[in-house]
Amino acid sequence: MDWQKTGIGGETVALTIDGSSLTFLELMAVAKGEKVELALEARQRIQESRVLVEKYISEGQVVYGVTTGFGKFADTVVSANQIEELQENLIRSHAIGVGEALSEEIVRAVMVLRANALTKGYSGVRVVLVDTLLELINRGVHPYIPSQGSLGASGDLAPLAHMALVLMGEGKAWYQGDLLPGAEALKRANIVPLKLQAKEGLALINGTQVMTAIGAFSLMRARYLLSAAEGAAALSMEALRGIPKAFDEKIMAVRPHSGQKQVALNMLKLLEGSSLVSEPGELRVQDPYTLRCIPQVLGATADALGYIEDKVLIEMNSATDNPLIFADEVLSGGNFHGQPLAISLDFLGIAIAELGNMSERRIERLVNPSLSGLPAFLTREGGLNSGFMIGQYTAASLVSENKVLSSPASVDSIPSSANQEDHVSMGTIAARKAYQICTNVSHVISIELLAAAQAVDFRDVDGLGKGSRIVYDFVREYSSFVGKDRSLADEVQRLAESLLEGELEKRILVLEEEEFDGN
Repeated sequence: MDWQKTGIGGETVALTIDGSSLTFLELMAVAKGEKVELALEARQRIQESRVLVEKYISEGQVVYGVTTGFGKFADTVVSANQIEELQENLIRSHAIGVGEALSEEIVRAVMVLRANALTKGYSGVRVVLVDTLLELINRGVHPYIPSQGSLGASGDLAPLAHMALVLMGEGKAWYQGDLLPGAEALKRANIVPLKLQAKEGLALINGTQVMTAIGAFSLMRARYLLSAAEGAAALSMEALRGIPKAFDEKIMAVRPHSGQKQVALNMLKLLEGSSLVSEPGELRVQDPYTLRCIPQVLGATADALGYIEDKVLIEMNSATDNPLIFADEVLSGGNFHGQPLAISLDFLGIAIAELGNMSERRIERLVNPSLSGLPAFLTREGGLNSGFMIGQYTAASLVSENKVLSSPASVDSIPSSANQEDHVSMGTIAARKAYQICTNVSHVISIELLAAAQAVDFRDVDGLGKGSRIVYDFVREYSSFVGKDRSLADEVQRLAESLLEGELEKRILVLEEEEFDGN
């Protein structure tokens, strides 16, 4: 990725897109406010593709979506003097999304992903269209995009149409905190609306950028939650006097899944120096599965995330519209079909839900005196106080909800466009579900962290391991010891938000990067 200092309209930018090398960190930087511009070599590619489109029109060739209708209307030829109207009608008719609007961060990610796809030079749009899309990003015009309505094949048609409306000076957009008509938002930002030309409406909406953007955010959150789950598990291990011998490298070596091995090593680093953990036979011969099998369960999630990351990164740098304009021909295909992401993001939801499932079971062990050896519900005056009793209820509710959300979207398909589009991916539903599962799991892990910190206070804080002490101190920045009952809702919420922003991972990561001698 090239790094530049100046961009459209003189704004300061740091990021240049070239269609093939956008990374997760760069995508997140743009989503959070970084400015972006188009690589010089990409301008030439886009222009060459546009010349071909205009050539086909001048020759009177029949090209899907350029001189024909869409979907079932693919065989309906449109006259040359109706080509621009065709593209505008496409956007207006397809902008029928519903539901809660996507966040401004996700909208920014959607826009840069769509621009990056167009930048590859296979979509036949004008350079000015990509420049205008980047102007929206750089000047903070964020289209109002409803989150529901995409089938995830033929692309994210409905939500992307809401984005494209704003380019035309229609629809709605957020600008400097105000939700405005699209024309007014562009006017305030000093952006000239576009008059769409041949192929451009189709090129804007025929892609997987909404599911990719939501999927990328979900994947980022999942990475942070995996690290938080390790930290919570370590703190619970000490609160429950667990046996870290189960994480011995010899056990990992004879079943060499990379994620399992890495999680076991991370757990040993977190617990290094702890006087709270126990040896086999000291208190019990072996631990229950939610302690003993932490590397196997969290490691499986780690391996899943590696696979999903590869799929999302490919999608971030792909041409996903139809037809595609090549130097020697126009080809109709199916790169808009979201199945590669749909299956991957269903997988992501399942993998993250398992973090919550295991965490909730450790919460139960922490609050149940017959399992923990600690005061019932982690309160000194049980009866008068209920302590963490309802914390476990909330966690149980969330993991139950996740079991419903983990049902795969990708196995469903409802034919559309008079059966022309007779198999769809539902990939955007998979992405939205994964995002919600991450939110739910962040709350479950937060409850475990609060309960484990409370339990450790009943043990001996000074006996914590090198890494688990970092986790404990982090938790105590958000919540103090619960001596008498109080509402913990706000504390759980703030802690969960910090986990999703990677704040605990940053603390733990320093430790995990250190050399470990196993002693």
